[in-house]
Amino acid sequence: MTPTLVHSHLPRAGARPRVDRCARARDWAEIQERMLVPLYEAVYARLDVGGGTRLLGLGCGSGLALLMAASRGASVTGVDPSEPERLALARGRLTPDAAAGARPREAARLVQGTPGDAAAPDTPQYTLVTALQPIGCVAGDSEGLSALLESAAPLAERGAPVVLAGWGPPERCTTSSVLRVATKLADPLRSTRSWRTACRDDLEEVAQYAGLEPDGSGRVACPFGYADMDSAVRGLLSTGLFDAAVGATDQVQVDKELTEALHPHQRRDGTVWMPNVFRYLIARVP
Repeated sequence: MTPTLVHSHLPRAGARPRVDRCARARDWAEIQERMLVPLYEAVYARLDVGGGTRLLGLGCGSGLALLMAASRGASVTGVDPSEPERLALARGRLTPDAAAGARPREAARLVQGTPGDAAAPDTPQYTLVTALQPIGCVAGDSEGLSALLESAAPLAERGAPVVLAGWGPPERCTTSSVLRVATKLADPLRSTRSWRTACRDDLEEVAQYAGLEPDGSGRVACPFGYADMDSAVRGLLSTGLFDAAVGATDQVQVDKELTEALHPHQRRDGTVWMPNVFRYLIARVP
């Protein structure tokens, strides 16, 4: 990769990259989201998620984590304030077509909005709250999370576990070197979306600000593996972490630099493989 990245032009004030949000949501659901399956599995196994679990998923996106919990017998509710395209895919996953002979998941609820929007007088308290979108790779990516957890806590039983997720140490996250491309290309916007290394107590600080009581943690290997270079580029772009870079330069430049950053991780058979470690924290509702 070139040591110095030159911007083809500066972004216009207020300019935003044009994004096909439906296509990006599909790329997230079909390519990128599955990279976090080991994290979801580890959390659910540790907390013995199953029949009797009433789960509230914050930032549920396209719903893979909810689907996995529902397949274990849990009653699930997902909340997402800002990703209607992903939420539409979640509805498709969690409400199978009855005409095809599938049994609808009647317990699944999906709400575009805040935890308060998911509250209802006849809804029993949740036994588990999750916020499994990892934080710790972009400056400010935990902003608002403590307030979100604080608003969700009254909907859960006293002592119920609340699970947060974050990136592990950069030396154990191969993808961190690739994600830095976004910061370099978006140099004029670094003050708002710059790369930052994950800190050891990131998750604990978020939990404590939310008034939760930390009660254990764990680490999980979540390698990012892609069938080919095109899938790797599309998957990483679907995270939204490169949007500022596209706004600062253009899509062609971002695709080029991202592809160059991924080349060292491409195998002879064309697949792309990047080992990573993610961390989760279990906190409790007081």
